[in-house]
Amino acid sequence: MAKVAFLGLGVMGAPMAGHLQAKGHEVTVYNRTFAKAEKWVQTHGGSAAKTPREAATGADFVMACVGNDDDLRQVCTGEDGAFAGMVAGSVFVDHTTVSAAVTKELYAKADSLQISFVDAPVSGGQAGAENGVLSVMCGADEGAYQRVEPVIAAYARICRRIGESGAGQMTKMCNQIAIAGLVQGLSEALHFAEKAGLDGASVVEVISQGAAGSWQMSNRYETMIADEFDHGFAVDWMRKDLGICLDTADDIEASLPVTALVDQFYKDVQKLGGGRWDTSSLIKRLRAMG
Repeated sequence: MAKVAFLGLGVMGAPMAGHLQAKGHEVTVYNRTFAKAEKWVQTHGGSAAKTPREAATGADFVMACVGNDDDLRQVCTGEDGAFAGMVAGSVFVDHTTVSAAVTKELYAKADSLQISFVDAPVSGGQAGAENGVLSVMCGADEGAYQRVEPVIAAYARICRRIGESGAGQMTKMCNQIAIAGLVQGLSEALHFAEKAGLDGASVVEVISQGAAGSWQMSNRYETMIADEFDHGFAVDWMRKDLGICLDTADDIEASLPVTALVDQFYKDVQKLGGGRWDTSSLIKRLRAMG
């Protein structure tokens, strides 16, 4: 078993850290709001730290699941950052969805300190984190990946090294690009069924067994039909992710016309007050249009 620090106890990070503790690892947690870290310890055991540096001191592995590029820089660098507490040979694992640019920046900084840096964004949402069945896509040096993969297994259904540093984040972009188109297609299908006077549940029961079937259809159609969106991955976060995808597409000269369009549809959902709604709320936009 390993000594592990976990930075960030949001809806994803808290259960992921919990799985590590349950598997017998020695876990120290950090959260920007210290009371949240203390509450986690009361529930799971382990210990809480007041700074990323304190959490990372003496750790074999440091995991982070925070909000965005700036949040990640803050927990990694500076006098109280995790890198300041890590020793040569330890491994930092970033589960946040961030830009390829910040991944390259922090990989280089960690490398200069003889720390391994693994970009390892996840897919599976809050339910996947709670049930320990996340998909984890990694960019890392082979040696660092081999060391950390058994630790990540505590909350992963599948974990794969896709390539060198940055490959994990690029793969997560592929994931979000695919989801954006799927959710819009599902929204339009259910909206069409409503307008045609069809029973949406019956429609999905049939078409989900054929070529139209998807995870989004199986797991989101009921709440979409019921107009319930207070769950899952928030629109605000999806727009952050799609912004990263579109910026990167410009850099590598990739064409993402559908992704760009769906990003604007999510902007419309935000204008409806749905920034914290689940991403399946794209159907709300269609209903609002009449």
